[in-house]
Amino acid sequence: MVSPDTIRTAIGVLGNAIALVLFLSPVPTFYKIWKKRSVEQFSPIPYIATLMNCMMWVLYGLPIVHPHSLLVITINGAGTFIELSYILLFLLYSQGKKRLQVLAMFVGAIVFVAIVAVVVITTAHTHERRSMIVGILCVILCIMMYAAPLSVMKMVIQTKSVEYMPLFLSVAAFFNGVCWTVYALIRFDPYITIPNGLGVVFAIGQLILYAIYYKSTQRQIEERRRKAEMLTEVVAMENGNSKAGSTAPGSTKI
Repeated sequence: MVSPDTIRTAIGVLGNAIALVLFLSPVPTFYKIWKKRSVEQFSPIPYIATLMNCMMWVLYGLPIVHPHSLLVITINGAGTFIELSYILLFLLYSQGKKRLQVLAMFVGAIVFVAIVAVVVITTAHTHERRSMIVGILCVILCIMMYAAPLSVMKMVIQTKSVEYMPLFLSVAAFFNGVCWTVYALIRFDPYITIPNGLGVVFAIGQLILYAIYYKSTQRQIEERRRKAEMLTEVVAMENGNSKAGSTAPGSTKI
């Protein structure tokens, strides 16, 4: 008979794979940003929140904080690198005030994690205390990571468009939350159960909004396309009339 620990480990490995998909799910979004050389209306908040969350979980998994947490370090280390790449693209293709805001949030996240690491390691002298302090902070930040898209959800409701709420991110967040919730329930771990359970709820909310506003989004995109085509035709007609006028009978060329 397969032991609960073996099942938990297998689900943990699966959770790592799904989490990697979650981290990579915004790639189409950032390809669009790179291609257009503009961040448009995309929000940096989810990526800043995810970066801070990953860095805190790496701290949690360190041997001096919570021993025997290799899987925690590997997946969140990878997540940290990936989120850094996204934020650098935001900095590269943002302009003016928005670039300064992204930079301030980015620096603030790094400073916060560094302060927590120094304080915990120097003031808490047992693994249990260090794990508890960092674990509680991880719960808070993990909830923030899942809740960060709420700002985008508000924009979706206001504009009746899901164009700037990537479906890949919502789907990956849902499966990631489900997997880690099951993992934590096999051998109850409140630090993992609470944020990931809430993450499932937030992801379901995003998927519901996507289902509600998908058709209206397509209508808006199609309307913009038609307006662009009409504008192109008008410009072409004006150019044609201008050329015709310049070659009309009686006109002189010098």
